[in-house]
Amino acid sequence: MQAPQLIGEQVQALLSRERTLLADLQAFLETQGAPPEVTEHARTAARSLDETFLLVVVGEFNAGKSSFVNALLGAQVLPEGVTPTTDRIYVLVHGEQAGQMEATRDPFVSRLTYPLPSLEGVALVDTPGTNAIIRQHQALTEGFLPRADLVLFLTSSDRPFTESERQFLSLAARWGRSVIMVVNKADLLETQEQKAQVREFVETGARGVLGLTPPVLLISARAEQRGGDPGFHALREVLKMRLSQTERTRLKLQSPLGTATELLSGEVTRADAARQTLAEDLNILRDLEAQREHHRVTMLGELDGQLNRVARLLSEFEVRADRFIDDKLRFGNLRGLLNSRQMEEQFRTEAVADLPGAIDRQFGSMIDRFVEANLHFWEDVQAFLIRRQPSNEVARTRFAYDRGALLESIAGSAHDHLENVTENELARQLARDAEDAMKGAVGGLAGGLGIGAGLGALIGASALDFTGGILAGLTLGSLGLFVLPNKRLQAHRQLRSKVEGLRAALETIVRREYEREQERADARLRDAISPYTRFTEQEGARLNGAKVRAAELGAQLDALREEIRALA
Repeated sequence: MQAPQLIGEQVQALLSRERTLLADLQAFLETQGAPPEVTEHARTAARSLDETFLLVVVGEFNAGKSSFVNALLGAQVLPEGVTPTTDRIYVLVHGEQAGQMEATRDPFVSRLTYPLPSLEGVALVDTPGTNAIIRQHQALTEGFLPRADLVLFLTSSDRPFTESERQFLSLAARWGRSVIMVVNKADLLETQEQKAQVREFVETGARGVLGLTPPVLLISARAEQRGGDPGFHALREVLKMRLSQTERTRLKLQSPLGTATELLSGEVTRADAARQTLAEDLNILRDLEAQREHHRVTMLGELDGQLNRVARLLSEFEVRADRFIDDKLRFGNLRGLLNSRQMEEQFRTEAVADLPGAIDRQFGSMIDRFVEANLHFWEDVQAFLIRRQPSNEVARTRFAYDRGALLESIAGSAHDHLENVTENELARQLARDAEDAMKGAVGGLAGGLGIGAGLGALIGASALDFTGGILAGLTLGSLGLFVLPNKRLQAHRQLRSKVEGLRAALETIVRREYEREQERADARLRDAISPYTRFTEQEGARLNGAKVRAAELGAQLDALREEIRALA
């Protein structure tokens, strides 16, 4: 299409500034990662300055748009019917050959030439109905609206200003389009009172949507085609004024600014939504940290209870060992004192008893509970993050994609932890560390023992070891008459010291292993979250800068719009 002839140094200066401003807006939207259709609208707005003035006819499919266009042009250019006859957008331009159809870059837009001098410098656009049964038709109309320089909004006198028309007009208002309201089929209104009522109804509805009262003209396309209609004469006078060189130039310059204002407003809304999302995400990160700390405190609390049960097992062993010492280290058992091997076997049976197995079971229970709680914590982390969906305002923006990828990474880390770090693996790791620490603390058996035999065997060997030391040398040949009571007292003291040492060693080992495993879990969580923490900081700074830049662009748009309105 050929660009309109914009003349005058003032217009050329405004045009140059507008091109620069639209280019700046496009760059801003691309930098902010706006949805693809938003940046495409910005490109279209810039291109529209070089296109022919677009006079776009919209309305419901049964409002008689095709009949209206034919009547306006004074020729049978478009097909007419009682069903939707326009399944695409027709751009009518002045041309020497009548009815010549030309394809455009858009497969749903056709360019139709007709020898009509009234179309010189103007492209008249006929669109599908806004309430067509075929939803694609409405999408075509709504998608073309941002390109319009002036909208002829056609409604029908038998159903003026329907809800679907109100919604479509609100869309035109959002894009800042200049509108002329046309009420067709005015011949169906029999009295002037009825016409006045319809006019007032349409004016009131349009004013409520647009915030101003557009021209409202009652016409009859059928009457115009049959000989003439006063309403059409009034409409042509309005169009003559609105399509004058100066007014057409003003509208041509204003239309892209309306598009730019809508696009900028949308970006501000998305930025606000992104900023709110970041604030919520930061709260979530704090919640995760609080959950991690709560989990740690809970586990330490449970550990106290587990250690109390271990201490009780050792206390029960101590009572049995005390009883054994009192029973065996006496003059009445002189024969038994002659056989140290038998004495040790009796101590194993009567004092040590099931201590190794009970310790094993208690440690197994402690490890199972620790592992189970850690895995549940990571399951909660994964489920919590998966539920974090972006708001509709930021959907399909680069912010949403980047944020979603990072959240998926954190959830993926949780998933990998749950998949790869199984309960058995964690239990083996914790048991292996604890067993190694036990060997260093109380001595005992060589390595290679698993959790089922290792800790219990170590405890049992330790018990026999220090008790063997207590009983060592207690043979009849080495005892004097008054030595035995002193040896019994010494054995009780050594027993208490050894049991207390064993209890302290076990508690130290278990607490250390709990802390070590918790530190590993915390490190995994920090490693998973740290990229998103950096993202929130970077995005916060970007959004603050974008807020300032959006305000600058908005001020420039307002200033340029005022200068265009004052164009003489």
